[in-house]
Amino acid sequence: MTMLRGSLIALPAATLALGVCFTPAGADTAKDVLKIYADIAQAGYEDSLDTANTLKLAVNALLAEPTEANLRAARAAWIAARIPYMQTEAYRFGNAIVDDWEGKVNAWPLDEGLIDYVAEAYGAESPENELYTANVIKNVSLVIGGKKLDVTEITKEVLADDLQEAGGVEANVATGYHAVEFLLWGQDLNGTGPGAGARPATDFDPKNCTSGNCERRAAYLSTVTDLLIDDLAWMAEAWAAGGEARKVIKDGSEEEGLTAIMTGLGSLSYGELAGERIKLGLMIHDPEEEHDCFSDNTHASHFFDALGIRNVYLGRYRRADGSFVGGPSVSDLVKAKAPDIDAEVRAKLDATMDAVNALYLRALATESYDQMIGEGNEEGNKVVQNVVDALLAQTKAIERAVAALDLKAIEFEGSNSLDAPEKVAGEGQ
Repeated sequence: MTMLRGSLIALPAATLALGVCFTPAGADTAKDVLKIYADIAQAGYEDSLDTANTLKLAVNALLAEPTEANLRAARAAWIAARIPYMQTEAYRFGNAIVDDWEGKVNAWPLDEGLIDYVAEAYGAESPENELYTANVIKNVSLVIGGKKLDVTEITKEVLADDLQEAGGVEANVATGYHAVEFLLWGQDLNGTGPGAGARPATDFDPKNCTSGNCERRAAYLSTVTDLLIDDLAWMAEAWAAGGEARKVIKDGSEEEGLTAIMTGLGSLSYGELAGERIKLGLMIHDPEEEHDCFSDNTHASHFFDALGIRNVYLGRYRRADGSFVGGPSVSDLVKAKAPDIDAEVRAKLDATMDAVNALYLRALATESYDQMIGEGNEEGNKVVQNVVDALLAQTKAIERAVAALDLKAIEFEGSNSLDAPEKVAGEGQ
Protein backbone atom coordinates (compact mmCIF):
# COMPACT_ATOMS: atom_id res chain seq x y z
CA MET A 1 0.00 0.00 0.00
CA THR A 2 1.28 3.45 -0.88
CA MET A 3 0.84 6.04 1.84
CA LEU A 4 1.25 9.76 1.20
CA ARG A 5 3.95 9.36 -1.45
CA GLY A 6 6.36 12.25 -1.32
CA SER A 7 4.20 14.27 1.09
CA LEU A 8 5.17 13.12 4.55
CA ILE A 9 6.02 16.64 5.70
CA ALA A 10 2.41 17.66 5.10
CA LEU A 11 1.15 15.98 8.25
CA PRO A 12 2.28 15.87 11.88
CA ALA A 13 4.85 13.12 12.38
CA ALA A 14 2.58 11.27 14.82
CA THR A 15 0.12 10.47 12.05
CA LEU A 16 2.69 8.96 9.71
CA ALA A 17 4.44 5.61 9.42
CA LEU A 18 1.11 3.93 8.85
CA GLY A 19 2.87 1.02 7.23
CA VAL A 20 4.96 0.20 10.32
CA CYS A 21 4.86 -3.51 11.04
CA PHE A 22 2.32 -4.08 13.79
CA THR A 23 0.92 -7.54 14.28
CA PRO A 24 -1.86 -7.90 16.85
CA ALA A 25 -1.88 -10.91 19.12
CA GLY A 26 -4.25 -13.70 18.20
CA ALA A 27 -7.82 -13.21 19.29
CA ASP A 28 -8.96 -15.86 21.75
CA THR A 29 -12.53 -14.61 21.89
CA ALA A 30 -14.64 -11.82 20.51
CA LYS A 31 -14.44 -10.25 23.97
CA ASP A 32 -10.73 -9.63 23.36
CA VAL A 33 -11.60 -7.89 20.12
CA LEU A 34 -14.28 -5.78 21.78
CA LYS A 35 -11.86 -4.64 24.48
CA ILE A 36 -9.38 -3.42 21.87
CA TYR A 37 -12.23 -1.75 20.00
CA ALA A 38 -13.07 0.23 23.15
CA ASP A 39 -9.39 0.93 23.87
CA ILE A 40 -8.95 2.47 20.41
CA ALA A 41 -12.06 4.58 20.88
CA GLN A 42 -10.78 5.87 24.20
CA ALA A 43 -7.39 6.70 22.69
CA GLY A 44 -8.93 8.43 19.68
CA TYR A 45 -11.22 10.62 21.74
CA GLU A 46 -8.44 11.41 24.20
CA ASP A 47 -6.24 12.51 21.30
CA SER A 48 -9.15 14.56 19.96
CA LEU A 49 -9.45 16.23 23.35
CA ASP A 50 -5.72 16.91 23.59
CA THR A 51 -5.58 18.51 20.15
CA ALA A 52 -8.69 20.56 20.94
CA ASN A 53 -6.92 21.86 24.03
CA THR A 54 -3.98 22.83 21.83
CA LEU A 55 -6.44 24.56 19.50
CA LYS A 56 -7.76 26.51 22.48
CA LEU A 57 -4.26 27.74 23.31
CA ALA A 58 -3.88 28.95 19.74
CA VAL A 59 -7.29 30.65 19.87
CA ASN A 60 -6.33 32.35 23.13
CA ALA A 61 -3.13 33.64 21.53
CA LEU A 62 -5.09 34.93 18.53
CA LEU A 63 -7.60 36.77 20.69
CA ALA A 64 -4.87 38.24 22.89
CA GLU A 65 -2.94 39.45 19.84
CA PRO A 66 -5.04 39.36 16.64
CA THR A 67 -2.27 39.10 14.05
CA GLU A 68 -2.23 37.23 10.76
CA ALA A 69 0.52 34.98 12.14
CA ASN A 70 -1.60 34.02 15.14
CA LEU A 71 -4.61 33.43 12.89
CA ARG A 72 -2.53 31.09 10.74
CA ALA A 73 -1.41 29.26 13.87
CA ALA A 74 -5.00 28.84 15.06
CA ARG A 75 -6.01 27.52 11.64
CA ALA A 76 -3.13 25.04 11.70
CA ALA A 77 -4.20 23.90 15.16
CA TRP A 78 -7.76 23.35 13.88
CA ILE A 79 -6.49 21.23 10.99
CA ALA A 80 -4.34 19.18 13.38
CA ALA A 81 -7.31 18.69 15.69
CA ARG A 82 -9.28 17.11 12.86
CA ILE A 83 -6.76 14.29 12.40
CA PRO A 84 -7.62 12.17 15.46
CA TYR A 85 -11.29 13.14 15.50
CA MET A 86 -12.00 11.99 11.96
CA GLN A 87 -10.51 8.60 12.81
CA THR A 88 -13.16 8.17 15.52
CA GLU A 89 -16.06 8.41 13.08
CA ALA A 90 -15.98 4.66 12.55
CA TYR A 91 -17.63 4.52 16.01
CA ARG A 92 -20.75 6.21 14.72
CA PHE A 93 -23.87 4.37 13.56
CA GLY A 94 -23.21 1.24 15.62
CA ASN A 95 -23.01 3.04 18.97
CA ALA A 96 -26.10 5.02 19.94
CA ILE A 97 -24.17 7.05 22.49
CA VAL A 98 -21.88 8.36 19.74
CA ASP A 99 -24.69 9.02 17.27
CA ASP A 100 -26.73 10.92 19.85
CA TRP A 101 -23.70 13.11 20.64
CA GLU A 102 -22.02 13.54 17.24
CA GLY A 103 -24.19 16.43 16.08
CA LYS A 104 -22.75 18.60 18.84
CA VAL A 105 -19.24 18.39 17.45
CA ASN A 106 -19.34 17.63 13.73
CA ALA A 107 -22.74 18.67 12.32
CA TRP A 108 -22.59 19.98 8.74
CA PRO A 109 -23.34 21.68 6.46
CA LEU A 110 -24.23 24.83 8.35
CA ASP A 111 -26.07 28.02 7.48
CA GLU A 112 -23.25 30.33 8.48
CA GLY A 113 -25.51 33.40 8.46
CA LEU A 114 -26.81 32.17 11.82
CA ILE A 115 -23.41 32.93 13.35
CA ASP A 116 -21.87 35.96 11.62
CA TYR A 117 -21.88 38.26 8.63
CA VAL A 118 -22.05 36.74 5.16
CA ALA A 119 -21.60 37.98 1.60
CA GLU A 120 -24.54 39.50 -0.24
CA ALA A 121 -24.58 36.54 -2.63
CA TYR A 122 -25.54 34.31 0.30
CA GLY A 123 -29.03 35.79 0.24
CA ALA A 124 -31.13 37.41 2.94
CA GLU A 125 -33.60 34.64 3.76
CA SER A 126 -34.49 31.00 3.35
CA PRO A 127 -37.99 29.52 3.37
CA GLU A 128 -36.64 26.56 5.32
CA ASN A 129 -34.81 28.54 8.01
CA GLU A 130 -36.02 31.68 9.80
CA LEU A 131 -32.53 32.07 11.29
CA TYR A 132 -30.73 31.92 7.93
CA THR A 133 -29.15 35.35 8.50
CA ALA A 134 -29.83 35.79 12.21
CA ASN A 135 -26.18 36.81 12.82
CA VAL A 136 -25.82 36.07 16.52
CA ILE A 137 -22.54 37.96 16.65
CA LYS A 138 -24.23 41.18 15.51
CA ASN A 139 -27.59 40.88 17.26
CA VAL A 140 -28.15 40.65 21.00
CA SER A 141 -31.67 39.27 20.66
CA LEU A 142 -33.34 36.87 18.24
CA VAL A 143 -36.86 35.63 17.63
CA ILE A 144 -37.16 31.86 17.31
CA GLY A 145 -40.58 30.37 16.72
CA GLY A 146 -42.22 33.60 17.83
CA LYS A 147 -40.29 33.72 21.11
CA LYS A 148 -37.60 36.28 21.90
CA LEU A 149 -34.17 34.96 22.87
CA ASP A 150 -31.67 37.18 24.70
CA VAL A 151 -28.14 36.54 23.41
CA THR A 152 -26.49 39.54 25.04
CA GLU A 153 -24.03 37.09 26.54
CA ILE A 154 -22.67 34.39 24.26
CA THR A 155 -22.55 31.48 26.68
CA LYS A 156 -22.16 27.73 26.28
CA GLU A 157 -25.79 27.32 27.25
CA VAL A 158 -26.98 29.75 24.58
CA LEU A 159 -24.95 28.01 21.89
CA ALA A 160 -25.69 24.42 22.89
CA ASP A 161 -29.24 24.65 24.21
CA ASP A 162 -30.84 27.58 22.37
CA LEU A 163 -29.10 27.87 19.02
CA GLN A 164 -27.87 24.40 18.06
CA GLU A 165 -30.49 23.10 15.60
CA ALA A 166 -32.76 25.97 16.68
CA GLY A 167 -36.27 25.69 15.32
CA GLY A 168 -35.64 22.05 14.49
CA VAL A 169 -33.47 23.06 11.51
CA GLU A 170 -30.37 20.86 11.21
CA ALA A 171 -28.50 23.56 9.27
CA ASN A 172 -28.59 25.81 12.36
CA VAL A 173 -25.19 24.62 13.52
CA ALA A 174 -23.91 26.82 16.33
CA THR A 175 -21.36 24.47 17.91
CA GLY A 176 -18.57 22.07 17.02
CA TYR A 177 -15.61 21.93 14.68
CA HIS A 178 -17.37 23.56 11.73
CA ALA A 179 -18.57 26.56 13.73
CA VAL A 180 -14.95 27.08 14.83
CA GLU A 181 -13.81 26.55 11.23
CA PHE A 182 -16.17 29.23 9.92
CA LEU A 183 -15.00 31.72 12.54
CA LEU A 184 -11.34 31.09 11.71
CA TRP A 185 -11.65 31.14 7.92
CA GLY A 186 -14.90 32.90 7.08
CA GLN A 187 -16.89 32.04 3.98
CA ASP A 188 -15.14 30.47 1.01
CA LEU A 189 -16.45 32.71 -1.77
CA ASN A 190 -14.41 31.08 -4.52
CA GLY A 191 -16.94 28.47 -5.63
CA THR A 192 -15.02 25.77 -7.51
CA GLY A 193 -12.14 28.15 -8.10
CA PRO A 194 -8.90 28.25 -6.08
CA GLY A 195 -8.83 29.62 -2.55
CA ALA A 196 -10.37 29.02 0.87
CA GLY A 197 -12.02 31.42 3.29
CA ALA A 198 -10.04 34.61 3.88
CA ARG A 199 -11.27 36.15 7.12
CA PRO A 200 -8.76 38.77 8.33
CA ALA A 201 -7.29 38.63 11.82
CA THR A 202 -8.65 42.14 12.39
CA ASP A 203 -12.15 40.61 12.60
CA PHE A 204 -11.09 39.73 16.17
CA ASP A 205 -9.31 43.01 17.00
CA PRO A 206 -11.43 45.52 18.98
CA LYS A 207 -8.74 48.21 18.48
CA ASN A 208 -8.64 47.83 14.69
CA CYS A 209 -11.97 46.15 14.02
CA THR A 210 -13.08 45.02 10.59
CA SER A 211 -16.66 43.91 9.91
CA GLY A 212 -17.87 45.16 13.30
CA ASN A 213 -18.67 43.33 16.53
CA CYS A 214 -15.11 42.14 17.07
CA GLU A 215 -15.51 41.64 20.81
CA ARG A 216 -18.60 39.48 20.34
CA ARG A 217 -16.89 37.53 17.55
CA ALA A 218 -13.97 36.85 19.86
CA ALA A 219 -16.36 35.81 22.63
CA TYR A 220 -18.15 33.42 20.30
CA LEU A 221 -14.88 31.82 19.11
CA SER A 222 -13.60 31.43 22.66
CA THR A 223 -16.88 30.00 23.96
CA VAL A 224 -17.49 27.59 21.10
CA THR A 225 -13.95 26.24 21.43
CA ASP A 226 -14.46 25.70 25.17
CA LEU A 227 -17.70 23.89 24.41
CA LEU A 228 -15.96 21.62 21.89
CA ILE A 229 -13.45 20.70 24.60
CA ASP A 230 -16.26 19.93 27.06
CA ASP A 231 -18.01 17.68 24.57
CA LEU A 232 -14.84 15.79 23.64
CA ALA A 233 -13.93 15.35 27.32
CA TRP A 234 -17.37 13.83 27.92
CA MET A 235 -16.92 11.30 25.12
CA ALA A 236 -13.36 10.40 26.11
CA GLU A 237 -14.64 9.68 29.62
CA ALA A 238 -17.50 7.60 28.20
CA TRP A 239 -14.97 5.22 26.63
CA ALA A 240 -12.63 5.12 29.64
CA ALA A 241 -12.79 2.35 32.24
CA GLY A 242 -16.24 2.39 33.80
CA GLY A 243 -17.58 4.82 31.19
CA GLU A 244 -21.02 4.46 29.70
CA ALA A 245 -19.94 3.67 26.14
CA ARG A 246 -17.37 1.09 27.23
CA LYS A 247 -19.87 -0.47 29.61
CA VAL A 248 -22.36 -1.05 26.76
CA ILE A 249 -19.70 -2.90 24.78
CA LYS A 250 -18.34 -4.78 27.80
CA ASP A 251 -21.68 -5.89 29.21
CA GLY A 252 -23.43 -6.65 25.93
CA SER A 253 -23.24 -9.94 24.09
CA GLU A 254 -20.40 -10.67 21.68
CA GLU A 255 -22.87 -10.61 18.79
CA GLU A 256 -24.15 -7.19 19.82
CA GLY A 257 -20.63 -5.83 20.08
CA LEU A 258 -19.51 -7.20 16.73
CA THR A 259 -22.72 -5.92 15.14
CA ALA A 260 -21.93 -2.45 16.48
CA ILE A 261 -18.45 -2.62 14.96
CA MET A 262 -19.56 -3.82 11.55
CA THR A 263 -22.51 -1.42 11.42
CA GLY A 264 -20.11 1.47 12.00
CA LEU A 265 -17.64 0.28 9.38
CA GLY A 266 -20.22 -0.40 6.69
CA SER A 267 -22.32 2.71 7.31
CA LEU A 268 -19.40 5.12 7.32
CA SER A 269 -17.90 3.44 4.27
CA TYR A 270 -21.13 3.43 2.26
CA GLY A 271 -23.86 5.94 3.04
CA GLU A 272 -21.94 8.58 4.95
CA LEU A 273 -18.53 8.85 3.31
CA ALA A 274 -19.07 7.43 -0.20
CA GLY A 275 -22.58 8.88 -0.41
CA GLU A 276 -23.37 12.01 1.57
CA ARG A 277 -19.87 13.42 1.87
CA ILE A 278 -18.47 12.59 -1.55
CA LYS A 279 -20.87 11.38 -4.25
CA LEU A 280 -23.57 13.97 -3.54
CA GLY A 281 -21.27 16.95 -4.01
CA LEU A 282 -19.68 15.33 -7.04
CA MET A 283 -23.03 14.70 -8.72
CA ILE A 284 -24.25 18.27 -8.36
CA HIS A 285 -20.75 19.83 -8.54
CA ASP A 286 -21.54 21.89 -5.45
CA PRO A 287 -18.68 23.12 -3.22
CA GLU A 288 -21.21 23.77 -0.45
CA GLU A 289 -21.44 19.98 -0.09
CA GLU A 290 -17.78 19.52 0.80
CA HIS A 291 -17.21 18.57 4.41
CA ASP A 292 -14.65 21.21 5.45
CA CYS A 293 -15.90 23.88 3.06
CA PHE A 294 -14.44 26.99 4.73
CA SER A 295 -10.88 25.71 5.16
CA ASP A 296 -10.52 23.51 2.06
CA ASN A 297 -9.39 20.71 4.37
CA THR A 298 -11.88 18.18 2.99
CA HIS A 299 -9.22 15.99 1.40
CA ALA A 300 -7.66 15.39 4.83
CA SER A 301 -10.98 14.70 6.54
CA HIS A 302 -11.84 12.08 3.91
CA PHE A 303 -8.40 10.50 4.27
CA PHE A 304 -8.65 10.14 8.04
CA ASP A 305 -12.24 8.92 7.90
CA ALA A 306 -11.06 6.10 5.63
CA LEU A 307 -8.09 5.44 7.88
CA GLY A 308 -10.41 5.18 10.88
CA ILE A 309 -12.32 2.35 9.16
CA ARG A 310 -9.06 0.53 8.53
CA ASN A 311 -7.93 1.11 12.13
CA VAL A 312 -11.02 -0.56 13.57
CA TYR A 313 -10.97 -3.56 11.25
CA LEU A 314 -7.26 -4.22 11.88
CA GLY A 315 -7.43 -3.38 15.59
CA ARG A 316 -4.69 -0.78 15.60
CA TYR A 317 -4.41 2.96 16.07
CA ARG A 318 -1.37 5.18 16.05
CA ARG A 319 -1.78 7.80 18.74
CA ALA A 320 -0.87 11.46 18.44
CA ASP A 321 2.24 10.83 20.56
CA GLY A 322 3.43 8.14 18.14
CA SER A 323 2.55 5.13 20.30
CA PHE A 324 0.27 2.31 19.18
CA VAL A 325 -2.93 1.01 20.71
CA GLY A 326 -3.97 -2.35 19.35
CA GLY A 327 -4.41 -6.06 19.70
CA PRO A 328 -6.94 -8.73 18.68
CA SER A 329 -9.07 -7.52 15.82
CA VAL A 330 -12.11 -8.20 13.69
CA SER A 331 -9.63 -9.20 11.02
CA ASP A 332 -8.40 -12.01 13.28
CA LEU A 333 -11.94 -13.29 13.79
CA VAL A 334 -12.79 -13.18 10.10
CA LYS A 335 -9.49 -14.81 9.15
CA ALA A 336 -10.13 -17.68 11.54
CA LYS A 337 -13.44 -18.44 9.81
CA ALA A 338 -12.82 -17.37 6.21
CA PRO A 339 -9.21 -16.44 5.37
CA ASP A 340 -10.11 -15.55 1.79
CA ILE A 341 -12.71 -13.01 2.92
CA ASP A 342 -10.32 -11.44 5.41
CA ALA A 343 -7.72 -11.15 2.65
CA GLU A 344 -10.34 -9.51 0.42
CA VAL A 345 -11.33 -6.98 3.08
CA ARG A 346 -7.69 -6.09 3.71
CA ALA A 347 -7.07 -5.67 -0.01
CA LYS A 348 -10.11 -3.42 -0.38
CA LEU A 349 -9.08 -1.35 2.63
CA ASP A 350 -5.65 -0.89 1.05
CA ALA A 351 -7.23 0.07 -2.28
CA THR A 352 -9.36 2.68 -0.52
CA MET A 353 -6.34 4.13 1.21
CA ASP A 354 -4.54 4.33 -2.14
CA ALA A 355 -7.53 6.18 -3.62
CA VAL A 356 -7.85 8.72 -0.78
CA ASN A 357 -4.08 9.10 -0.78
CA ALA A 358 -4.19 10.07 -4.46
CA LEU A 359 -6.93 12.59 -3.67
CA TYR A 360 -4.91 13.94 -0.75
CA LEU A 361 -1.79 14.40 -2.87
CA ARG A 362 -3.72 16.10 -5.66
CA ALA A 363 -5.12 18.57 -3.12
CA LEU A 364 -1.59 19.38 -1.97
CA ALA A 365 -0.01 19.67 -5.39
CA THR A 366 -2.65 20.61 -7.91
CA GLU A 367 -6.08 21.76 -6.76
CA SER A 368 -8.33 21.71 -3.70
CA TYR A 369 -11.20 19.30 -3.24
CA ASP A 370 -13.87 21.85 -4.18
CA GLN A 371 -12.05 22.40 -7.47
CA MET A 372 -11.87 18.65 -8.08
CA ILE A 373 -15.66 18.29 -7.93
CA GLY A 374 -16.24 21.26 -10.22
CA GLU A 375 -18.35 20.77 -13.34
CA GLY A 376 -16.22 20.08 -16.42
CA ASN A 377 -13.15 19.04 -14.41
CA GLU A 378 -12.98 15.51 -15.79
CA GLU A 379 -9.60 14.66 -14.31
CA GLY A 380 -10.47 15.96 -10.85
CA ASN A 381 -13.91 14.34 -10.95
CA LYS A 382 -12.25 11.01 -11.77
CA VAL A 383 -9.93 11.22 -8.78
CA VAL A 384 -12.94 11.79 -6.50
CA GLN A 385 -15.02 9.09 -8.20
CA ASN A 386 -12.17 6.63 -7.68
CA VAL A 387 -12.58 7.13 -3.93
CA VAL A 388 -16.31 6.45 -4.19
CA ASP A 389 -15.70 3.30 -6.23
CA ALA A 390 -13.11 2.04 -3.76
CA LEU A 391 -15.44 2.65 -0.81
CA LEU A 392 -18.28 0.80 -2.54
CA ALA A 393 -16.05 -2.20 -3.23
CA GLN A 394 -14.81 -2.04 0.35
CA THR A 395 -18.38 -2.04 1.65
CA LYS A 396 -19.21 -5.20 -0.31
CA ALA A 397 -16.21 -6.90 1.26
CA ILE A 398 -17.36 -5.75 4.70
CA GLU A 399 -20.77 -7.30 3.96
CA ARG A 400 -19.06 -10.62 3.25
CA ALA A 401 -17.14 -10.30 6.52
CA VAL A 402 -20.47 -9.83 8.33
CA ALA A 403 -21.68 -13.11 6.85
CA ALA A 404 -18.42 -14.86 7.73
CA LEU A 405 -18.90 -13.84 11.38
CA ASP A 406 -22.40 -15.37 11.32
CA LEU A 407 -23.96 -12.06 12.28
CA LYS A 408 -27.52 -11.25 11.39
CA ALA A 409 -27.96 -9.13 8.28
CA ILE A 410 -26.95 -5.53 9.00
CA GLU A 411 -28.55 -2.58 7.26
CA PHE A 412 -25.88 -0.01 6.54
CA GLU A 413 -26.61 3.71 6.35
CA GLY A 414 -27.74 4.69 2.85
CA SER A 415 -27.64 7.80 0.66
CA ASN A 416 -29.89 9.00 -2.13
CA SER A 417 -26.80 9.81 -4.14
CA LEU A 418 -26.07 6.08 -4.26
CA ASP A 419 -29.49 4.45 -3.81
CA ALA A 420 -31.80 6.89 -5.63
CA PRO A 421 -29.71 9.36 -7.66
CA GLU A 422 -32.81 10.56 -9.47
CA LYS A 423 -33.89 12.23 -6.21
CA VAL A 424 -30.66 14.19 -5.83
CA ALA A 425 -31.47 17.05 -8.22
CA GLY A 426 -31.94 20.22 -6.22
CA GLU A 427 -30.32 18.93 -3.02
CA GLY A 428 -27.41 21.31 -3.36
CA GLN A 429 -27.48 24.58 -1.44
